[in-house]
Amino acid sequence: MSRRISPVIPGFGLTLGYTLVYLSLIVLIPLAAMFVHAAQLTWDQFWAIISAPRVLAALKLSFGTALYAAIINGIIGTLLAWVLVRYTFPGRKVIDAMIDLPFALPTAVAGIALTALYAPTGLVGQFAADLGFKIAYTPLGITLALTFVTLPFVVRTVQPVLADIPREVEEAAACLGAKPLQVFRHILVPALLPAWLTGFALAFARGVGEYGSVIFIAGNMPMKTEILPLLIMVKLDQYDYTGATSIGVLMLVVSFVLLLLINLLQRRIETP
Repeated sequence: MSRRISPVIPGFGLTLGYTLVYLSLIVLIPLAAMFVHAAQLTWDQFWAIISAPRVLAALKLSFGTALYAAIINGIIGTLLAWVLVRYTFPGRKVIDAMIDLPFALPTAVAGIALTALYAPTGLVGQFAADLGFKIAYTPLGITLALTFVTLPFVVRTVQPVLADIPREVEEAAACLGAKPLQVFRHILVPALLPAWLTGFALAFARGVGEYGSVIFIAGNMPMKTEILPLLIMVKLDQYDYTGATSIGVLMLVVSFVLLLLINLLQRRIETP
């Protein structure tokens, strides 16, 4: 006689209902309200707002610096995850805890600290100034700020996958004559690539919408170092709610398309 085991949480219908209500209140309704507000404009008016040179410059800067930061973290974050998983050394737990520091540290505090460090009179910025280039108040400074904020996303998505890869597989491949590069290419890369893409997508998405850590180090010069979130704040300060909403819709659509392409690529890789 089979014994029915009651589920730990309520059934599918109830939990799905709670999920949809929560998702609607937190995500779907606010996004729908933004689209509804932007729909008050005609297509020509909407296009005139999003195609303005200032908006396009901010769009290129925001997505470009977020992409560069995600690529840098994709490399550095993978190396950090490798060191934390594969090696034991003094201070390992301290470094592992410091990886999560950008999650706990207010982004505005991070922005102030980075600005003080990389400004022309800062500890690092003064040496860069002596070499003839600036870090703060340039796209390079924005990229560094985004790299700092988004680093944990890559490390924390790659680290558990790397820890689950048995070392015996690598040792067996080496015993069969595989060179280290072949082991990395044929064993590690296929296992790590889906997680790496997930971390890359999370870092990129966070970088696109980042505001607090960038606002101080950017310099906020229109057409040069003005990011899209700042431009939205400028529109709101000018009581141009329609313009701010239109820029928000532009960011949402571009981000959705890029993340969709990354997810499709990830599914294609995961499918045998």
